[in-house]
Amino acid sequence: MPTYAYIILGVGWLIWVAPFLLIKRSASEAQKLDRRARWGIVLQGIGYSLLFQNRFWERPVNGWRSLLAVGLLVLASGLSWSGARALGRQWRIDAGVNQDHELVTSGPYRLVRHPIYASMLCLLLGTGLMVTPWPLLVVSILVFLLGTEFRIRIEDRLLASIFGNRFEDYRRTTSAYVPFVR
Repeated sequence: MPTYAYIILGVGWLIWVAPFLLIKRSASEAQKLDRRARWGIVLQGIGYSLLFQNRFWERPVNGWRSLLAVGLLVLASGLSWSGARALGRQWRIDAGVNQDHELVTSGPYRLVRHPIYASMLCLLLGTGLMVTPWPLLVVSILVFLLGTEFRIRIEDRLLASIFGNRFEDYRRTTSAYVPFVR
């Protein structure tokens, strides 16, 4: 793999992760917490790890795949920054809601209910296009989507338990993490 591909991936990942390192999280304990969502994180992590199998460092990088990958990495970074900013102190790794939790429906949350998962999907696709053969990329995507769907179902249940009909209306009108896909 050429040096520029490593640079693109390194910069893309650093820009994507930066808002999560910089965000000031709420110090208060979660009002409701569902630790089962951690299994979704495990599956998402396995999906990402599959990208780097099969001696990726020896793969040549195709021009059109590189361009598409850069576009996806830029989109991933934009979604991670805007999603983290819109959530603010409510952002957390675990699936939970704070005592003073608000239903965020502005910014990227107007387009999708889970823009950070959308950003993670774009990051996976962008990285996969650079380093992963098609069959392995498909398996990686499937495992990642399984983990993401698991987390979304748990998080949506938590939000529905707090916000009731207001959340159900939002859920009916807004896609989960891929725009226009219900």
